[in-house]
Amino acid sequence: MKTLIIMLLYFFFSVSFCAGSSHSYVIQLPEPAPDSDISVEEAIESRRSIRTFGSESISLTDLSRLLHSAQGITSEYGYRAAPSAGATFPLSVFVIIENVDSLEAGIYVYEPANKSLTSVRMGYFLAELSDAALGQTCVRDVPAVIAITAEYGIITSVYGNRGRRYAYMEAGHVSQNIYLQCTAMDLGTVAIGAFTDNTVMEILGLSEDETPLYLMPVGRPVEP
Repeated sequence: MKTLIIMLLYFFFSVSFCAGSSHSYVIQLPEPAPDSDISVEEAIESRRSIRTFGSESISLTDLSRLLHSAQGITSEYGYRAAPSAGATFPLSVFVIIENVDSLEAGIYVYEPANKSLTSVRMGYFLAELSDAALGQTCVRDVPAVIAITAEYGIITSVYGNRGRRYAYMEAGHVSQNIYLQCTAMDLGTVAIGAFTDNTVMEILGLSEDETPLYLMPVGRPVEP
């Protein structure tokens, strides 16, 4: 009984409803998983693209670490884990979840300022996402997929048309951070760019101003 009460209290305080939407809610992420014993050099040497994953779930602390490594705020001035031209930060990071401990299946967007997730849609969407990614099974048979999107207007308003190139560069930085962090935590991932943009936009609930750039499945790697 005591355990049940503690779990209910944790749920009550970690989940709060967003103003103006009865369907969205915010989940405060736990502190990221602790530092691994793998050096940067070892992670670089060991990094590989993984397309086959086990059925094990991902812990919420591991997910928190991955999202922090992707776009987490790492200084009192608001700078983030990945470099951004002029600190404009045109990217957003979504996570499509089917098997993460303590989280309901659904689509969430990462909020760096609050170290939290905001729900976008609840339910199971990896099969749809796999179809949008030309049937790639690694997008379907996985605990979660991280999606990186860009709102070009944020950066082109500063740098003109060249800002689009800077957004692509930034997405590459974020993707590599995810790769290396996965390697350090005995997780696997692969960068996927082959998908139908409009379908992915519809699944993620993106506005016409947002463009998906990467899909990155995340799970425990299975040896080929």
